[in-house]
Amino acid sequence: MVLALVLLRLWLWHFNGVFGVEAGVIKSLSVMEGHSVTLHTDTDTQRNDAVIEWMFGAQNPDIVIAEINREANISDVSDERFRDRVKMDSQTGSLTFTNIRTTDSGLYKVDITINNSLVVRRFIVTVYALLPVPVIISNSSQCSSSSESSSESKCSLLCSVLNVSHVTLSWFKGNSLISSIGVSDLSISLSLPLEVKHQDKNTYSCVLNNNISTQTTHLDIRQLCQPCAGTSEMILVLYTELISVSRVHHVQIWSPFRLFLWCLV
Repeated sequence: MVLALVLLRLWLWHFNGVFGVEAGVIKSLSVMEGHSVTLHTDTDTQRNDAVIEWMFGAQNPDIVIAEINREANISDVSDERFRDRVKMDSQTGSLTFTNIRTTDSGLYKVDITINNSLVVRRFIVTVYALLPVPVIISNSSQCSSSSESSSESKCSLLCSVLNVSHVTLSWFKGNSLISSIGVSDLSISLSLPLEVKHQDKNTYSCVLNNNISTQTTHLDIRQLCQPCAGTSEMILVLYTELISVSRVHHVQIWSPFRLFLWCLV
C-alpha cells in the first residue's frame, strides 16, 4: 500500500512537475465599494524557490492578475484593471485591494508552489455598491372626505430607492418591522407604501440594508402628512380673511351662516 502511494506520488511529479495539495475551503469576503480588503495567502512564501500566481474570474479564475517568481526575480501586478488599485506583498504574496469596485466581485485563486509542492487557495469576493438614502414622499393625491375627522383621516406615503441590488427595503414602527421587500441580482428601483393616521404619534422609519450596510430615513408625519381642512374650517379661514379685507376697503360681508349656505351651493 505504501509502495503504491510512493509510486503514485512519483508519477504525479513526473506528469506535472509538482506535488499537488489543494485546499478545499473557499473563503468568502464581503466589502463595501471604495473600501480596502486583503486576500491572505496564510502560507510561508519567503523561500527562494517560491512561485505565487493570482488569478481572477467572475465565475472561473482564468485571468492572471499578479505573480511572484523569486528565482526569476519577478514581482508584478500584470492586469491593467488592477494595476493602480492592487498591491501584492513581496514577502507573503497576499493581495490588497484599495478603492475596490463592484466589478471586482468574483472568484480569486492563488497557486503557491514551494519546493515542488502546490497549495491552492480560493476566495469569493462580493463588493456591495454604496447604498442610497431612502426617500419618503406623500402619496396622497387628494384630501380625505369632509365627513372624516382629521384625527381619523389617513396619509399615504411611499418610500423609494433607485438602482439597487442585493438589498431589502423595510418600514419600521419603532423597532417593529411592518413590511419589507427585497431584490437580489437585478439592479432595479424599489418602492414600499405605508398608510398612517395624521395624528399618529408613533415613530416610523424606512430602512434600506444589505449584508454589511444600512441607510435609514425617519418619517416626519407633521411635514409630509398635513391634514385637509374640513368644510367648517375652510369657511372660518375664508370668513377671517374677508373680515380683514372689509376693514381695509369698507366692504360689507355676509355672516358666517350665509357664507356657509353659499359654500354648499
